[in-house]
Amino acid sequence: MTRTAFIFNNHAGRGFNAEWLETNRAAIEAVAQKGPVTTVNDGDQIREAVKAALAQGCEAVVAGGGDGTLNAVASCLVGKPVVFGVMPLGTLNHFAKDLGVPLEPLEALQCIAGGATVQVDVAEVNGHYFLNNSSIGLYVDVVRDREQQQMRLGRGKWAAFAWALLRALRRYPFMTVRLKVDGRDHTHRTPFLFVGNNVYTTEGLQIGQRAGLSDGLLSIYVVDRASRWRLMVLGLRGLAGKLRQERDFRQMTASDLVVETSRRSLHVATDGETRRLDSPLHYKIHPGALRVFVPAARAAPAQKATP
Repeated sequence: MTRTAFIFNNHAGRGFNAEWLETNRAAIEAVAQKGPVTTVNDGDQIREAVKAALAQGCEAVVAGGGDGTLNAVASCLVGKPVVFGVMPLGTLNHFAKDLGVPLEPLEALQCIAGGATVQVDVAEVNGHYFLNNSSIGLYVDVVRDREQQQMRLGRGKWAAFAWALLRALRRYPFMTVRLKVDGRDHTHRTPFLFVGNNVYTTEGLQIGQRAGLSDGLLSIYVVDRASRWRLMVLGLRGLAGKLRQERDFRQMTASDLVVETSRRSLHVATDGETRRLDSPLHYKIHPGALRVFVPAARAAPAQKATP
């Protein structure tokens, strides 16, 4: 069996705590095969834990937490012959859902124990990897404001998000972006730009999901010259699963994207975490750069299964 390291974020959002870990430690250690089981508090500790696991010869590393934790662990494994495992302990768990990994942690553990794997794509912007998506503009303002409210005012995540969204719409931010999409130039005046790792479904009840993670494509979404009222309507349509590409936004695909604005640097969100990056932004896709545990049914030849 594979020697596997487990890295759990102490701040995971779905009831993870020391008691849960101790209750389930025997099951986890049985899968770990003498690999380390570590708890961490921040990104620096995550990177150190992955480094230590690789130094100990672990053949797989499992992240227990939300999409931000998964990003931090996976970013250390891109291009390496080490398998990445997912125990979804976050609030939204987008990556786990799109992989088909069970959302119940102990069922996800059994998926890891099963040993079936696929190669999936990883996207990058200016040297920073992401598994799900990246964005600039309105959404980034909302995320930053939400985080500040949570820290300063102690608001819950969703209450802080609602207030942050209202404040962002009141500010009504717009920007001009010049896009070079696989060498073709486009200019847009827009409140936000969204870039996905592979193509997101944007029809009906499947809004926000991806049919696959191995198509080797970035998906690019932009809304042109939307009014404040239209942005609110778009949000409501999205919640209702009724967005339509031809009516509500423009969508493109590419393997390479350059984003230029008049600003020297921009706040950029990647998998829900924000950082300031120098302009221009260079997005690219790394096909099959990460090997991931999945349920056996998902490890079909069409999904680039590996033995």
